[in-house]
Amino acid sequence: MNNFLAGKYINQGSYKSFQPEQINKPWTIEDMELLTLLSKADRQLGRLDMYSEYIPNIDLFISMHVLKEATQSSKIEGTKTNIEEALMDKEDISYEKRDDWEEVQNYINALNSAIKNLEQLPFSSRLIRQTHAILLQGVRGEHKQPGNFRTSQNWIGGASISDATFIPPVHSTVNDYMSDLEKFAHNADIYCPELLKIALIHYQFETIHPFLDGNGRVGRLMITLYLVEKGILKKPILYLSDFFERNRILYYDNLMRVRLQNDIVQWIKFFLVGVIETAKNSIKTFDGILKLQKEIDAKLQTLGARSGKAQLVMEHLYQHPMIDAAKTKVLTKLSYPSVYKLLEELEKLEILKEVTGGKRGKQYLFMDYIRLFK
Repeated sequence: MNNFLAGKYINQGSYKSFQPEQINKPWTIEDMELLTLLSKADRQLGRLDMYSEYIPNIDLFISMHVLKEATQSSKIEGTKTNIEEALMDKEDISYEKRDDWEEVQNYINALNSAIKNLEQLPFSSRLIRQTHAILLQGVRGEHKQPGNFRTSQNWIGGASISDATFIPPVHSTVNDYMSDLEKFAHNADIYCPELLKIALIHYQFETIHPFLDGNGRVGRLMITLYLVEKGILKKPILYLSDFFERNRILYYDNLMRVRLQNDIVQWIKFFLVGVIETAKNSIKTFDGILKLQKEIDAKLQTLGARSGKAQLVMEHLYQHPMIDAAKTKVLTKLSYPSVYKLLEELEKLEILKEVTGGKRGKQYLFMDYIRLFK
């Protein structure tokens, strides 16, 4: 990796595009600090993966991990929807915030669809394009070829191509680059640890920038898909967007450092630090969930005969920590007077918090649970 050459700038007349080197080739690692970080990252991922083994009903909690990832990954692109807003229905969102809200919902749908599609499709250009199509459906990028690689030049930063921060390769080479990336992902003849592979794949994807819009979100989403497909994680419970968002300047600087200085080692170190920190935080979140579950179960026992119905409500709240009377009625099959009584008792137990302040259409949040993901 010390002899890595990122690529070269090609004169296109009024601008220069960057043509990266292909990555489907043998890699040799000589940096001991990088190897140490790789060992730590593998260890933390192993610890995190254990939670998918022994936490009962872990699928209940994955939807909140996805929702957090959707808000954080979209935030990097300038979207301002928070977790509480992402839980609301569209009609409850103010008109000026609906575009942002819809982009977050698309991200959730795209990620859930991609995870499901992994059962039939390998990590591939086809999977990536399908995911991209959902991401841009009906939102601000809907006219920018959803589900298709670009057929024109794009750029990053700057008001126009003439003052761009970075200009990706010409569109006629995108298919070849993506084919090379896909081959590298599945090339069993080249030994390269999977975490280093996905670090390289993410860098290369962001450098190719194969779509006219949505490259950042798709590139970050690909990390989780790759780890699940390769069996590094049994469940999709690691998302790096929060780390990238909190270190946004370093994230972009390290990507550009590769292109300008051929320093792929620094990018991979940054990526591995992100994996280590994110895995530790995810473990902390799961520990918090287990502790909260015990506290909630103890509180529900005080409800006597109504504890069974309250448990049905809680199972819903672990997946979607916002509820109203109508949803509670569907879950519990109670009459409305009994529903209101149950919600009132859950509020008294400080499990739920009413957040709308209205007499009608009240919405309740499972606040202690939401805080674990902030």
